[in-house]
Amino acid sequence: MAPTVYVVILLLCLGFTYPVVTGTFMDKLASKKLCADDDCVYTISLARAEDDYNAPDCRFINIKKGQLIYVYSKLVKEKGAGEFWAGSVYGEQYEDQMGTVGYFPSSLVSEQHVYQKANKTILTTDIDFFCE
Repeated sequence: MAPTVYVVILLLCLGFTYPVVTGTFMDKLASKKLCADDDCVYTISLARAEDDYNAPDCRFINIKKGQLIYVYSKLVKEKGAGEFWAGSVYGEQYEDQMGTVGYFPSSLVSEQHVYQKANKTILTTDIDFFCE
C-alpha cells in the first residue's frame, strides 16, 4: 500500500480512540474572580446552603437547603450582575453531584469555615463558563 493510505488509516484510528469534547461557551458572568491561589484549585471555604436553588443553565449547580458546598472562587461583582461563587456540593447524600463544579448565588449560603483567604484577583477566561 501507498504510505498515504497508512497515514489515513492511522489518523482514523486515532480519531476513534480519543473522545471528542462537545460543549458550549456561555456568556461570562464576570471578568474577574477571587481565588486562594493562582490556579483557583485550593478550597477557599465551606458554606452551607440557606435555601434551595435550581440552576437556570449548565454554568450553575443545584443546591438544597442545608447542603454543604466547597467554595473555590468568588466572582467579582460587576454592574447589574449578581454575586456568584463557584463550588461543588459535599456529602454522601449528594453523591451523584459530588465533584460537579458550578456557580451559585453567594446570597443563598453562609460560610461555615474559611480555609484560606481569597486574596488573588484573576481574570476569568472563556473556559470558566464552558458547559458540556
